[in-house]
Amino acid sequence: MDREPIGVIGVGWVGVVTAAGFAELGHHVYARDILQEKIEALNRGEVPIHEPGLNDLIAKNRERLHFTTDMGEVIANAGLLFCCVDTPPTYSGDADLSSVERVVEELGGSTDHALVMKSTVPVGTGRWIQRRRADVGYVSCPEFLKEGAAVADFLKPDRVVVGAGPESADFADRVEKLYEPLGAPVVRTDVASAEMIKLASNAFLATKISFINEIANVSEELGADVEEVARGMGLDERIGPHFLRAGIGYGGSCFPKDVSALKQLAGNSGYHFQLLSSVIEVNELQKRRTIGKLQKHLGSLVDREIALLGVAFKPNTDDVREATALVLAHRLLGEGASVRVYDPVALDRASEMLGGATRCKTAEDALDGADAAVLVTEWPEFRELDWAGEVKDLMRNALVVDGRNFLDDEALRAAGFTYEGIGRATASAVEA
Repeated sequence: MDREPIGVIGVGWVGVVTAAGFAELGHHVYARDILQEKIEALNRGEVPIHEPGLNDLIAKNRERLHFTTDMGEVIANAGLLFCCVDTPPTYSGDADLSSVERVVEELGGSTDHALVMKSTVPVGTGRWIQRRRADVGYVSCPEFLKEGAAVADFLKPDRVVVGAGPESADFADRVEKLYEPLGAPVVRTDVASAEMIKLASNAFLATKISFINEIANVSEELGADVEEVARGMGLDERIGPHFLRAGIGYGGSCFPKDVSALKQLAGNSGYHFQLLSSVIEVNELQKRRTIGKLQKHLGSLVDREIALLGVAFKPNTDDVREATALVLAHRLLGEGASVRVYDPVALDRASEMLGGATRCKTAEDALDGADAAVLVTEWPEFRELDWAGEVKDLMRNALVVDGRNFLDDEALRAAGFTYEGIGRATASAVEA
């Protein structure tokens, strides 16, 4: 059975996963990007991002994947054109839609084509595009992929959102049919609501993270353990356990951008979204609380050697956008500390953003002579380090700040480490 050819415009993280996913479902995919070197690399089988399972998926479906810089080739071969270009925040907090605008300008004039918006855009973008290009169909189909699990999320989605007006209903039917083999619930709605679903979903998840981090901070002072608190909260079906992991703040390409975009969008409409202002503030302060934890044990950080374990904003990705490690590195350098950094996959991407921090080839290199170790990203290999033996011998001072509550705190304390987690009771609070 022949499956409809698909066009993908923009072969960044969302675009390359989307292209590989549809190829896996049996579609020929014509994926276009303006960067010649990226297209050449993909045609050689080199994947530009670290995403578990993606290399294998692309290699498996190589005959159905066509990477090109030619927009005409995409338009000539596919009627549904998935827009996956980047929409980064501007200095004002609004989304930068310049890449979307270029795509709209390059669209062919055939009424057989529809632009299917995967990129995260402000509510109202669809209306603007439809006014500008009434000759082309328009469908909003926001992505909900998680970095580090994007392939699995594409093939087993929680839901598929398809937003379209009556004039593009036939195109929306075709988009919905593409996802039928996955068996996911389909939310069929209007364009503005589809756009809002994406922003609201990420803003709510970010709110849960900031909330549990606030609970963690209070728990430290009152003698409670946020791990136990979160476990008890999560068993309530109205709350659920997801995104109740206390830590040193969220980062990445989605949460910071989408929360700020929704706040800005509300402000532009005359509404002050006070809750999201607090979510952003809590997240920024959480990243910096680590400095206070280090100073509590070390005093002045001038000339102290600090090892940062992890640069990627989360494990199983090399994405360093809005990564907490970058904030910490610059704050520590500003306090006069020497900073050594290690990450198993993300150091190259972060290299120009780490300022005067030293990039290390192994975790052991970063820990050698350190006055403190800060676990920033919960890569499994950090748990497997020989903390009680080799690491203890390497470090000048046995202090660990576990920014993700990832390590075995009891084992570390038994080995003679001073351990600081997030939301674990301080000794003074317990004694009081």
